[in-house]
Amino acid sequence: MAFNDLLQQVGGVGRFQQIQVTLVVLPLLLMASHNTLQNFTAAIPTHHCRPPADANLSKDGELEAWLPRDRQGQPESCLLFTIPQQGPPFPNGTGATEPCTNGWIYDNSTFPSTIVTEWDLVCSNRALRQLAQSLYMVGVLLGAMVFGYLADRLGRRKLLILNYLQTAVSGTCAAFAPTFPVYCAFRLLSGMSLAGISLNCMTLNVEWMPIHTRACVGTLTGYVYSLGQFLLAGVALAVPHWRHLQLLVSVPFFAFFIYSWFFIESARWYSSSGRLDLTLRALQRVAWINGKREEGTKLSMEVLRASLQKELTMGKGQASALELLRCPALRHLFFCLSTLWFATSFAYYGLVMDLQGFGVSIYLIQVIFGAVDLPAKLVGFLVINSLGRRPAQMASLLLAGICILVNGVVPQDQSIVRTSLAVLGKGCLAASFNCIFLYTGELYPTVIRQTGMGVSNLWTRAGSMSAPLVKITGELQPFIPSIIFGTITLLGGSAAYFLPETLNRPLPETIQDVETWSWRAKKPKQEPEAEKASQRIPLQSSGPGLDPS
Repeated sequence: MAFNDLLQQVGGVGRFQQIQVTLVVLPLLLMASHNTLQNFTAAIPTHHCRPPADANLSKDGELEAWLPRDRQGQPESCLLFTIPQQGPPFPNGTGATEPCTNGWIYDNSTFPSTIVTEWDLVCSNRALRQLAQSLYMVGVLLGAMVFGYLADRLGRRKLLILNYLQTAVSGTCAAFAPTFPVYCAFRLLSGMSLAGISLNCMTLNVEWMPIHTRACVGTLTGYVYSLGQFLLAGVALAVPHWRHLQLLVSVPFFAFFIYSWFFIESARWYSSSGRLDLTLRALQRVAWINGKREEGTKLSMEVLRASLQKELTMGKGQASALELLRCPALRHLFFCLSTLWFATSFAYYGLVMDLQGFGVSIYLIQVIFGAVDLPAKLVGFLVINSLGRRPAQMASLLLAGICILVNGVVPQDQSIVRTSLAVLGKGCLAASFNCIFLYTGELYPTVIRQTGMGVSNLWTRAGSMSAPLVKITGELQPFIPSIIFGTITLLGGSAAYFLPETLNRPLPETIQDVETWSWRAKKPKQEPEAEKASQRIPLQSSGPGLDPS
């Protein structure tokens, strides 16, 4: 509580907090755009094989004579008659056919240019489209590991400055990529830097805010990400060319890079690193910005040493990551929470990266998917604070899994039903994300909470990285991805049953607290003052409140 008292002394939520939180959160509007950018830059237009160069297409019907038809009477996308057929359109199999050896003709009315049309990522190369998104998620996974580690050693501000520059450069280079492998390489680098931004922006903001406002900061961050989904729909509609769109969502990070130099490093990080002189300087600077110059001058090195002695002593007792597997109680938490994190991210990206599969306008469904987050997160917030974390987590994932499974058996031509089920499922997954961030922080003890949140973040990235690869199985049967996504989501919801409820319970401080926890005990009617005080011990954050990215 000592550091929280220092923050209150230098102004609490003053002018500095308002300005820095706003500037740090602003880039998250475009982070949502990068995460689901390939819905538009890698959209698949209607296409069919290009006839041989010597084919005479001057007369009406000459093109149709080369194109076999599928069961719905539409031209096949990946087959061409070896010789033109005379008479009415022949169904596939009537004449000898061959793969498209002369390239494809694309319908550019909706998408004038995408990476699919530019590099022919269709038919036998169709899996490369999903591979590009998976490589982006590999970058997010690597960034979570690398930049999360470096942030604890170099500071949050330095990493944010670096990540803004890396995103700007790699995103701009991707817009000018001459080949598909080069494009994938720069997208991977963008994923790395955006992971660093998502981790450090939340941490920097939370560490400068008093305890009672941190939940509000997390909620604000989540809503900014949701608003970014609206922004992407509008920008993609106005700028349909993939290179221009890629450039438009990347160039603003140069501006973020420039103004990030004015950020003030976390005084809490300075103190945890033993640099009390810089801690004092940062607090006094914040006091001056907040109009609390007199209170800032009262701070001194002696005051800081006396105030932070207890917190610095607690910080030395951090447990290692091996305790997550060595201790039976923590191992139980680790496996259940890992299943929850993986299932939520896996299903979430399985839905949001398949906007073309619902048979309605891709721009409209992007807006609907963003809009459903707003009430879903509000309902989730109300449920977890009234019924509890465990029921909210179970209900959100089980309902999402049911929606996904049912969607797999609904006929493709029932676009309204399929879209409605997808929107409901996506809303449930958004609520699940909001709940799981809070739930995980309350389950892991203080001595290993930061490590537990970091490991959970890795499982999130693993889920988002696996989702595009599962979409490839749809080439065998369209319903297979829905079965996989739905089943994993139901398993995640079932795993929540084996976790204890944390509503109105004191936070565990040590591993021993978790071992002696009554996992099915009802919430206590009254809590001793000592336990109430322990509940107010600030959480260390590794990026809660953000979407999966």
